[in-house]
Amino acid sequence: MELPDGVLDGFTGVVSAHHGDEVLGEWAVGLADRVHSVPNTPLTRFSIASGSKTFTAAAVLSLVADGSLTLETRARTILGSDLPLIADDVTIDHLLSHRSGIGDYLDEDEDEFAPLALPVQALDSTPAFLPILDGYPTKFPAGERFSYCNGGYVVLALLAERVSGVPYAQLVTQRVFDPAGMAHSGFPRSDALPPNTATGYKDDGRSNIFDLPVVASGDGGAYTTAADVQRFWRALTAGAVLPPELVDAMREPVSPDADEGRGYGRGLWLDDGMLSLSGSDYGTTARSLHDVGTGVTVTALANAELPILARTNALMAAALEHVGGRA
Repeated sequence: MELPDGVLDGFTGVVSAHHGDEVLGEWAVGLADRVHSVPNTPLTRFSIASGSKTFTAAAVLSLVADGSLTLETRARTILGSDLPLIADDVTIDHLLSHRSGIGDYLDEDEDEFAPLALPVQALDSTPAFLPILDGYPTKFPAGERFSYCNGGYVVLALLAERVSGVPYAQLVTQRVFDPAGMAHSGFPRSDALPPNTATGYKDDGRSNIFDLPVVASGDGGAYTTAADVQRFWRALTAGAVLPPELVDAMREPVSPDADEGRGYGRGLWLDDGMLSLSGSDYGTTARSLHDVGTGVTVTALANAELPILARTNALMAAALEHVGGRA
């Protein structure tokens, strides 16, 4: 298929379109490492920022599947005396659907994020986030409305670790990446990136190494490839990661009017009937759309802060037209 006009204008990263196992098109542009002039390729791994929340949700729901948690489990029963400002009635379900009302250390409803209370190199595990999660009062009663909450997904990672006894990155690998066949996905340290991994670059040309936690937790920062994202969608919808009823729970529009026409389920954005994961942070942007009915996936992963919504929408429209034209 041909790439729609403008999709690669000013882009640095990888865009792809898949139909099941078939690669409809894959395009890599720009540099993964500007210092050593290493180009991006279809095999390059990118940080996907908040797109990682979808993997966190799947891992947590796998603990629901095996009976370690329920959607109604209250966070307080696992937190004990930690994070005392989280209300006693906040549940796993509230956290998954961004309806917990807890105060957020990175509140996207505010004009500017507050500075992190710890240096980024100290944030090398989920428990290390406890000091920066603490001290934020409740915004509204649990369940009242949608409010995107980064901290809520770090809390989910913390709860999952305590219930399973497995560190967050290992838990996601075991319960999401491995069953989905995502061999090129993981949580490397940002100061020790492995080969074939893109460095993120800010608008001023500097890398993002001093701006993000050195190791990701539940709210963002997994590294993956466009092909692995495709594998995730196929495995998720086929029941290889979660049983069908919990896949349906992820897809349920808990907040149908979450954000400018984009609804939200549990760890998934819902865009005109399609499933979506997306994220943006210093030096990284990612979005993937999956059409369940046709099995078409489009993904754009960038190692810079770029407008990406229109790009993936245009690519999805072209992919659906291409597939429909061959039917």
